[in-house]
Amino acid sequence: MTTTVEKNGRHAEIAGAGFAGLTAATALAQRGWTVRVHEKGAHLREQGAGIVLWHNSLKVLKAIDAYDGVMADSMTPPWYETRRQHLSVSHEDFGGMPWRTMTRPHLHKVLLETALRAGVEIRTGSEVVAADPRGGLTLASGEVLTADLVVGADGVRSPVRDSAGFEQERWKSQDGIFRFLVPRSKEELGGEDEWDNVIDFWNLEPRYLRVLYVPCNERELYIALGAPRADEQATRTPIDLGLWTGTFPDLAPVLRHAHAASDPRYYGYQTTFLPEWTRGVVALVGDAAHAMCPALAQGAGCAMANAYTLAVAATEAERSGIAEALHAWERWERPITDRCQKRSADFATTRGMAQGNQFTLEALETALYDPTNPNRHALALARD
Repeated sequence: MTTTVEKNGRHAEIAGAGFAGLTAATALAQRGWTVRVHEKGAHLREQGAGIVLWHNSLKVLKAIDAYDGVMADSMTPPWYETRRQHLSVSHEDFGGMPWRTMTRPHLHKVLLETALRAGVEIRTGSEVVAADPRGGLTLASGEVLTADLVVGADGVRSPVRDSAGFEQERWKSQDGIFRFLVPRSKEELGGEDEWDNVIDFWNLEPRYLRVLYVPCNERELYIALGAPRADEQATRTPIDLGLWTGTFPDLAPVLRHAHAASDPRYYGYQTTFLPEWTRGVVALVGDAAHAMCPALAQGAGCAMANAYTLAVAATEAERSGIAEALHAWERWERPITDRCQKRSADFATTRGMAQGNQFTLEALETALYDPTNPNRHALALARD
């Protein structure tokens, strides 16, 4: 059922129907905007496996009325455990801070349903090729659309960003991962409660290999297999089952499922830094603005938080002052994302998460942030 909201006469065009695009679209529509989202693919679906959401993104889900749907098929593991060379070196529960694991398709489905309820129009097979800081969006079909706000949520290779003239720095890390959704196979693993934990398996000697084990619900397990870009054996597809089970024999049942997966892909870590996220009435969110290494599991969290606060800031501005409001939004919101991006890159470079107990208050700064709190900036200034 579509929610009826009094329209405010403003219109937004959004490139990208991923987590950031759908969050921005929903938050805008719930505030009276007409919103159209463009998705290049013929079908709306989330490519990927599993995801960890923290307090910051869970607060956003509550604010846009998507929280109950996400909670329905997800879980909070008892511990985040780190194992190095087969030995458990830490168990972290984040002091009771809310966090949740789930599949990426489940999160996307709930966000899509929430956007449609809010009255968002979604066009599939609609490829955005260019954006104009004055409020124009050009499609591959040649159609030119105008809007009070244009949002580039179109990923790390963003045409919105590149066509609008945003400068960027991009660098690749030494490592990358495979991502798989496989059956939990808890009984095959031994049936113990420890298999309800998130477990970060690190092998540093004689070669670096890593498996992040993330139960998403009673049925599905997300595993990420990490290896250096330069390790030809560890990055080949399908995965070298002998190598991975020989290194992580306890995980053999789920690694066999990963070996049988169709279309496995190795993703190299990369970081994208932009001197600015806004230009005119064009704003960038998510990987288009701040792609980051997944060490702190905050790529989606930062994307959703920034998408939500963008919608609030644009709505609170006078219609003639949206460009100025976007600049102010960036000044307030990006420092916490910049720090998270840098910490994530540093952890990826040093592989420091292998030490365990790395989720300090500093590392959890972004996770603990509440983007829905109207007093958050005053609280941040008081802490500083």
